[in-house]
Amino acid sequence: MTDHVAWCVVPDDRLYDLDLHVWVLPEGDEVVLGMTDVAQTRGGRMVSVSWKKVGRTMTRGQSVAVVESAKWVGPFPTPLTGNWWRSTRPALEADVAVANRDPYGAGWLARVRPADLAAEREHLTEGAEAMAAYHRFIDDNDITCMRCAD
Repeated sequence: MTDHVAWCVVPDDRLYDLDLHVWVLPEGDEVVLGMTDVAQTRGGRMVSVSWKKVGRTMTRGQSVAVVESAKWVGPFPTPLTGNWWRSTRPALEADVAVANRDPYGAGWLARVRPADLAAEREHLTEGAEAMAAYHRFIDDNDITCMRCAD
């Protein structure tokens, strides 16, 4: 199930690092990471993503990429310690704004093999609880989510 407030979507099948505005979707021994709807809305239309060197071990909070958007340039941090890698991302590389249009699907940004997901899970919030936290954040910051059109 997916919940939303002010058009901001928060799927309940993911975990969220609310401080970093990153979603986490466990898939076997790795996790898929992406920007939350709130993060992509606040940044505006993405212009480019420059990934760091693949295969490195990253610690929680380190940047796996630099994201440039219409309003912002900054890091895309990993919410978990682990070995980071990405598969070929032709859809995102051909049209980086797919991360705006589909932030929880084709717009994912990285894959990480967590060193110890159970230990770092304390930094992550589950869907319903994340939606409640985002509801407050959205209200406090007067955010209305939207998708960038082609």
